[in-house]
Amino acid sequence: MNQLEVIKAPLITEKLDGLRETQRTYAFEVADKANKHEVRAAVEKLFGVHVEDVRTLVMRGKNKRVGLRQGKQSNWKKALVRLREGDKIEIFEGGA
Repeated sequence: MNQLEVIKAPLITEKLDGLRETQRTYAFEVADKANKHEVRAAVEKLFGVHVEDVRTLVMRGKNKRVGLRQGKQSNWKKALVRLREGDKIEIFEGGA
């Protein structure tokens, strides 16, 4: 699997901001078939950082209802990536 196909999008929330500041942990939405080794290689190659640890989890899709019709959002996979001391990913640092 290509590194550009492994990582779909960065995840930015207040809770993840706290993890980033205290534990150097960044979160990404990744491909459903991607494993930890592929996520590690993709992050290291795309952002030029050293990864210490990768944790993955499958986020279950929520049940949704519009009027009388019911449906379900798709499941997706999240990866929590902890970087080595001193490394950081610039897209998360943003700022105005």
